[in-house]
Amino acid sequence: MITLTPSAVKHLRLLLADRQVSGGEGLRLNVEQGGCAGMQYVMKIDSACDTDKVVAQDGVCLMIDPESLRFVDQSQIDYVDDLTDSGFKVINPLAARSCGCGSSFEPVSS
Repeated sequence: MITLTPSAVKHLRLLLADRQVSGGEGLRLNVEQGGCAGMQYVMKIDSACDTDKVVAQDGVCLMIDPESLRFVDQSQIDYVDDLTDSGFKVINPLAARSCGCGSSFEPVSS
């Protein structure tokens, strides 16, 4: 199960309201090959597909396709806002290591 921190929920609500998004849309989290550590997180506002895992939490939704889910299961999505960086961050217990910026990771060997 993937969870969102209160900060992530708050900022996702603000993002959806700012974009005047219709109901049923939320944050899509995908994992793709790339980035400096081998795999990278890709996030965008989107609608759910039939095969997605949909996590509804505190009035917002997070969607993950089945292939990506195997790399991020048990993760937590946070929103960080500091002097050097801001945005949604994935805290992933299935990552062997992450790059310095946190947007890519190396998965734990199976």
